[in-house]
Amino acid sequence: MDLPLEYQVLDAPYAHGGLVVNASETGLMILSVKSIPVGTKLNIAVMFPKEFQLSNFKVSAEILWKEIYWKEDWEGFKYGLKFIKFFHEDRWKLKNLLVNPPEI
Repeated sequence: MDLPLEYQVLDAPYAHGGLVVNASETGLMILSVKSIPVGTKLNIAVMFPKEFQLSNFKVSAEILWKEIYWKEDWEGFKYGLKFIKFFHEDRWKLKNLLVNPPEI
C-alpha cells in the first residue's frame, strides 16, 4: 500500500506530507522526512482514489515507534502509529480500503 497522507502534530500550525506503506484496523506504518518524537499525537488525512476522484479518511493517531529508513536515494523515518480517534464513517472507509486496495 502506497497512499499519500497529510499529517499535523496536534496544536501545530503546519501540515506535512508522508506516505502510508501499511495499514490495519488499529494503525498505520508511514514514511516521512520529518523527525517526530515517539508519543507525539497527530491528526492525519489519508488520500486514496475512489472511482474517478480522490477521497480521504481522517484519524488521530499516536506514534508508538520510530526508526531511520533508507531506500535507494531516499532517507527519512518510518513510524508505527496507533489510532486514538476515528469517526464511524472514516473507519468504514479504512475497512473498505483494506478489503479492496486501490490499484496504483
